[in-house]
Amino acid sequence: MVERVLELRVHGVSNTPPDQLLGLLPAPNGDGAQPWLVAGGAVTGFYRSTAAGPDDPITVEAYSWGQLTSGARTARDVERALWTLLLPFTLANVALYARTGIPPDPDRERWSSRSGITAWLIRLFGLSLTGTLVIAVTGVGVDLIGWQCVGQDCLDHLPGPWDFLADGWWRQDTRALAVGLLLPLLMLVLLGAVAWRTYQYEAEMPADPHPRPAARGADPAVEPPADQPEPLENPLQDPTFWCGEGQLRRAAVLHLCAGAVVAAAVPVAGVIVMDPPRGLRAAVAWPTVAALAAVVAIAVAALGRPWLTRREGHTPLGRWSATIAVLTGLGLVGTFVLLLLPDGPAGRPLADFRPPAGCVRDPGLAGCGVDRSLPGYDAIVAWLATYQALLLVAIGAVARSGRRALLAPVAGSVLLPLGLLWTERGLPGLPVAPAGVRPWMLAVPAIAVAAAGLVLPRIPPATAEQPPEADDGLAWGGRGPAIIAGFGWMMAAAYCAGLLYWFSNLLDSRAGPGGPTRVTPPPAVFWAGLACVIALLALVGLLIRAALLFRALRRAEYAALTATATALSAHDLRRCHDVSTFRALHRLVGEHAIRLVGWYATGSAVLVALCCAAALSGRRPGPRLSSGWQLLAGWAADLGDRMLGGLPLVVAVLGLLVYRSDTVRRSVGVVWDIGTFWPRAAHPLAPPSYAERAVPELQTRVAGLLALTEHDPRRVDGVILSGHSQGTVICAAMLLQLSHRWRQRIWFFSYGCQFTRLYGRVFPAYFGPGRLRVLARALTRPGGGIAWTNFWRATDPLGWQVSAGERDVPVADPEALHPSGGEVADPPIRNHGGYPHAVEFARERAVVARLLRRAVPSPREGIG
Repeated sequence: MVERVLELRVHGVSNTPPDQLLGLLPAPNGDGAQPWLVAGGAVTGFYRSTAAGPDDPITVEAYSWGQLTSGARTARDVERALWTLLLPFTLANVALYARTGIPPDPDRERWSSRSGITAWLIRLFGLSLTGTLVIAVTGVGVDLIGWQCVGQDCLDHLPGPWDFLADGWWRQDTRALAVGLLLPLLMLVLLGAVAWRTYQYEAEMPADPHPRPAARGADPAVEPPADQPEPLENPLQDPTFWCGEGQLRRAAVLHLCAGAVVAAAVPVAGVIVMDPPRGLRAAVAWPTVAALAAVVAIAVAALGRPWLTRREGHTPLGRWSATIAVLTGLGLVGTFVLLLLPDGPAGRPLADFRPPAGCVRDPGLAGCGVDRSLPGYDAIVAWLATYQALLLVAIGAVARSGRRALLAPVAGSVLLPLGLLWTERGLPGLPVAPAGVRPWMLAVPAIAVAAAGLVLPRIPPATAEQPPEADDGLAWGGRGPAIIAGFGWMMAAAYCAGLLYWFSNLLDSRAGPGGPTRVTPPPAVFWAGLACVIALLALVGLLIRAALLFRALRRAEYAALTATATALSAHDLRRCHDVSTFRALHRLVGEHAIRLVGWYATGSAVLVALCCAAALSGRRPGPRLSSGWQLLAGWAADLGDRMLGGLPLVVAVLGLLVYRSDTVRRSVGVVWDIGTFWPRAAHPLAPPSYAERAVPELQTRVAGLLALTEHDPRRVDGVILSGHSQGTVICAAMLLQLSHRWRQRIWFFSYGCQFTRLYGRVFPAYFGPGRLRVLARALTRPGGGIAWTNFWRATDPLGWQVSAGERDVPVADPEALHPSGGEVADPPIRNHGGYPHAVEFARERAVVARLLRRAVPSPREGIG
């Protein structure tokens, strides 16, 4: 029988169709070879050419996984487009994997270690993001609709049957708040249903596929001994890495219950502030507060416990999940009972705190021009945003400099409330604050004290599992988790600010620009709008800087190209200009992109600090302020809020175009596919990880083919695992999970590889230089050579050398500056694609195929 080698090609984010992966060209009469599904299904499948024969020395097979993510063209495109609205949760999840010092064995990670503390802080931040979304929706239901929108003319702007809230019985006491509270609870139920459905999104495949039962008479002596467990040297070798459904379920219960508690805490806090409970109300209020506080305390503590930090596959929810669910139920019952009880005898009726009805008809009514939002809600929004910013500072400081860096953010978080309390009420033992001291004057120094932890000297992780060289070229000086999570937080804050602004405008649409208002969003919404305008201007400046840098790089590359050749024609000079454009883009992305993002993150951090200080002051830069810069700031804030109001729609449309437009998919899809590659270990409500299906599926296919018996017509002697772009990441993750006996018959081809300039710098604990050498050792052949070839081009913006011990092969692009051999068209500049068509690729593949056939075959598993 002919010895056969299988080349298994795995595409990248562009979702290359199977026919292009297989290199099939359309025949003149239209009846040429077609891709043929040999394994899998319509969503993910393995394809071969219909022209492939059983005796072909090299059989090409394509694995198509793009329907799982940005390349999908299915009936679920709209549903997946809505997943883009959960991008803040995705970025919080990605931040967990950007830590340094992660031990290969998850059982060896301790809570008190640098990576353990950082992981706990990131999970706490993820929980706060759930709270941010809940706070915003609670503001819409409880504050804007249930509290401030008191008139029929206001409720008429809402879709649905909300008119009953204008009746006298519902306007009394806090009964309308109970109705408004149903809105965030319904949103949590919807998120829970979506999360539950996505558990079925990933396909659980066997970690080590077993062969089919043997035919009778098979000799069991030919079966190889079971592999000895290999020591874990890379976290991707953890057998539970891609199987964490149990962890997801437990974390989802925690987030949903904590979100329900946050939603209930808003009206409960408002009622307690306005009407301190006595008698029956006290008997309901204080047990309710205790139940809500217990859920928060358990959630904060549980984030660092193994039952949430370990991916243990199918495990029961456990007693902690049941305890949290019961306490949440009791707290919600107590909240609704408290809101439906009549006013207590403590002071003024609660209705006196609400804005009066009829402001549109009679602007002269008392209280029409005054902010009458739910007491305490504005402060909750401002303090939540501020402490989220401080939490991000703590994440960045610990990730960069270890546990000692916690001192600065902790000190800032303590000084901030003490300073503001001193200005408002005074502190025992201190003189009264001067009359000219404003809250922002103390908030800015306190935040600056916290930010000092970010500039401490970087200390590499002192662990045996994380080699020091793994930190070389680290992105953003080790602050990667904070920067990634910070961008997610800014997007979440933008979503929420836009939501509150849009609803307040909807309910207050009859109020003129300078006239009385009925509903008012929190001051933090206005400052977020102003920050949006400034951030967009900064982004334009950054793009201009990138364009100037690109221009300088292109000039340098053009000069280098023209200096190495003589007697170039005008056509050749034009081609040199085209080639220099792609080479400049190659250098811009690989050498400068991360630094440019770091500059923007630095400016954003300063802007966030100022906005948090302004939000704590309680002032809003509205158009009704006097004149000058205040008027300009007010109109800028209004413009920014209008843009934020449409941001969710823009993101959803962009997410839909990711599935429908090749151009958008190749640009935006890169970010999406990087984010959804990682399992949901920090935020359970993020979009599902496509790799939890792709990696085990690819592993099962490769091991299953190599496990076939000698006489099976489908058997192969070796596999060339050929990964492009993001496909190289999937292949590397699969190889680290694969059994040793199967790796000995595999050769890894990587091209358009992102290990060095992207994954290695942002995720050093998985793809850093030290951890990539683990992959190289895993692919070391018995003779000492490393079965790994990496192809790269100087015109490929993402493809670079790897330098982990593999063989690097440069690929010429283009093949020549002008046509040759009778061709009339210029050789194409392929940049990031078309590697299998290169001469260097074909030459290397022929050599590797001979090596795989010549190798001594390892014992095959029998059929028993």
